[in-house]
Amino acid sequence: MTEKKKTEAKKPAPTQRFSDVAKELGVEVKALLALVDQFVVARPDYKDYVYTDGKKPAASSNFGKIYREDFLTFAADMLPKKAEPVPEPVVEAPKALEPAKPIAPVAKPGTPPPVSMPPRPTIAPTPLARPPGAPIIPRPSIAPTPAKADLPPVVVSTPPPIPSRPTNVPPVVRPPIAPVVNRPAATGSQAAPGSKGAITVRPPIVVRDFAIALNLKPFQVIGNLMELNKVVSVSSVIEEADARKVAERHGYTLEIRHRGEGAQPVKKVEKPSEDDPALMTSRPPVVCVLGHVDHGKTTLLDFFRKTNVVSGEAGGITQHIGAYSVSYQGEKPEYKGKTVTFLDTPGHAAFAKMRERGASVTDVAVLVVAADDGFMPQTEEALKFAQKHASAIVAAINKIDAKGANIDRVKQQMQQRNITPEDWGGETITSPVSALKGTGMTELLESILLQAEVLDLKANAKCPAQGVVIESQMETGRGPTATVIVQKGTLKPGDSFVCGETWCKVRALMDERGNRMPSATPGAPALILGWDAVPAPGTKFKTVKNDREAREIAEEAALAARKVAEAVQQAPNTGARPGMTDLERLMAALAQDKEKVLRVLLKADVKGTLEALEGCLVEIKSSKVRLEIVGGSVGPVSQSDVSLAEAAKAIIVAFDTKLENGVQPQLKRTAVRLITHDIIYELITLVKEAMTELLDPEVRENKLGAAEVRAVFALGKEHKVAGCMVTEGLIRRAAKARVVRGGKIIHNGPVETLRRFKDDASEVKAGFECGIKLGGYDEYQPGDIIEAIEMLQTRPSL
Repeated sequence: MTEKKKTEAKKPAPTQRFSDVAKELGVEVKALLALVDQFVVARPDYKDYVYTDGKKPAASSNFGKIYREDFLTFAADMLPKKAEPVPEPVVEAPKALEPAKPIAPVAKPGTPPPVSMPPRPTIAPTPLARPPGAPIIPRPSIAPTPAKADLPPVVVSTPPPIPSRPTNVPPVVRPPIAPVVNRPAATGSQAAPGSKGAITVRPPIVVRDFAIALNLKPFQVIGNLMELNKVVSVSSVIEEADARKVAERHGYTLEIRHRGEGAQPVKKVEKPSEDDPALMTSRPPVVCVLGHVDHGKTTLLDFFRKTNVVSGEAGGITQHIGAYSVSYQGEKPEYKGKTVTFLDTPGHAAFAKMRERGASVTDVAVLVVAADDGFMPQTEEALKFAQKHASAIVAAINKIDAKGANIDRVKQQMQQRNITPEDWGGETITSPVSALKGTGMTELLESILLQAEVLDLKANAKCPAQGVVIESQMETGRGPTATVIVQKGTLKPGDSFVCGETWCKVRALMDERGNRMPSATPGAPALILGWDAVPAPGTKFKTVKNDREAREIAEEAALAARKVAEAVQQAPNTGARPGMTDLERLMAALAQDKEKVLRVLLKADVKGTLEALEGCLVEIKSSKVRLEIVGGSVGPVSQSDVSLAEAAKAIIVAFDTKLENGVQPQLKRTAVRLITHDIIYELITLVKEAMTELLDPEVRENKLGAAEVRAVFALGKEHKVAGCMVTEGLIRRAAKARVVRGGKIIHNGPVETLRRFKDDASEVKAGFECGIKLGGYDEYQPGDIIEAIEMLQTRPSL
């Protein structure tokens, strides 16, 4: 047993945590941690032991034995004094070797003093073996009893009562505790509604979130709701009326903001101080290059950018809108260091929307006219866009070195359209250039900078960024991207903005060469990464506080757009009209089902070309086949697109896109047709051919030849054969034939037998005699005409 106790004594004391030490010392954990911080300041040699891995200790951290004694000594005056334990009455045993001392009795008043008794001899008790730590039990001493006569009168005094609690116990000093935040009780007095202000919440209203908004504990809100006979938990959703009552009880006015009601408050963000002239700084002009297809717009920009974009475009025509920044490299000192932002727009007729979108954000429009062609249809359209949106127009007469170039004819056409050249007394600056050779290009850029100087273009670069989306696309590895032009403010990576039904937290800004930009100032183009979806081109964006606010505003805009679409959406067209009977409605629906419909799923590389493709397909008019667009998106053709086309019984029309892995086998397996091309007008032609293939072929009768009956011969007892002379064309065996007598068709039937003399013949040409027998007919007469015909199937037109 002794060995076991020794073994237990050798065990190390259990490790204590700060929470255990705080409980032992009678203080809060926070107070103990604060004392430890003071101890470390006073004793920096213990810093590495207290702050393990450089971190401050927490309630669950281990309290080190190394600094325990020094810390207790340091904090002795700061720690609360412990209450002294209540003393228990202990009966002390007399010492074995000393005689017992007589106890002097306490005499009552009025009694004689007691007589002390002589000491009695004591017998020392024999010590017994006892376990260590056991209390010593005193044994009474035995003495001889004297005679009664010899004893003096003894006054027996009552021993003092054992005190249950000493009266002089010092008061208990309680340790300091953390301050308690006084919150209004759930059943306390009510505050005046609105005395503490207004709070705004969004449904659904959850008890936990509602309590945080009211600066209350959840149990207090639950208590208020229980008074309204509502049994809820912290995760329950409460009604708006109950929430208003609880808010008014605590002095708040509750404002509930529903989804879809956030479109109007966005306008309040605009501050008139953003347009303060004192904050305005000059910005580069945004220039849009417009003109007819193949008049040299992209070649003109290629000279400034020193690149070759034309060779990269399919068919040699621009099918995308691009934004580029060009610096002045001339010799005039007043224009040194200035930049111009160019927008290159497609000139093909299919891209009218893209041209108008490009013109709508520009300050100066450069109208490119080929000197050998003059004004063309798309030039007329581009001029209308420029006059509608641009502040100034600069005419660039290109291809002055081409054969048949006539600059004066172009200027005359300009005068006829009320844009008289400057050298003819008008206000339009005209620059003859050759984009291929670079002739007059510097003068053209100087003319643009001159117009920008006259317009005095300025913008506030220190306000929240605003701008417009020029083009958007879905890129592999990058996700949705968009080219934007900043119109106001400065856009930086990390900014969040909302753009229509989409939002973006800017991950990166890139220029037209793929280099990262630290920021985008007013008038500068930039490619933005970080969109949640592909934005619609032409949509304006505006910076907000954070991505959460941007997401909420975008969701509200998407919800509002969806409601509008649902309101505009009409019932399916069944061909029924008011006043029709049920049978007529059924027949109309059946006729509608028999209608030829080509359903297409559109895919494009960028959003702008998707718009252009959709616009071209909608313009295909046909009374025989109806074209229905079931959807459209940007990016490569995916397996989900094939599945959607299969479910909708549609074909996939892809413009300048690639196929993802696994799409080609799925197309073969599902028999979904894919039409793809990188030139838009070629793609439109292929779609028209697909529409034509749905139509039933047109059957046309073609006359092969004719033969005149000269004689009739008997063939057996019942049948007859016509002896004929082929007068035109040829007669072919098994061909369809008819007998014409007196201009009327008597019989129709196939050529059953065709012989020349006694031999069978496959065909007999004009000028030869033959014998003809038609199937199921024997009533030939001399003078009848037998015509051989064939039925040809031709592809119908839309």
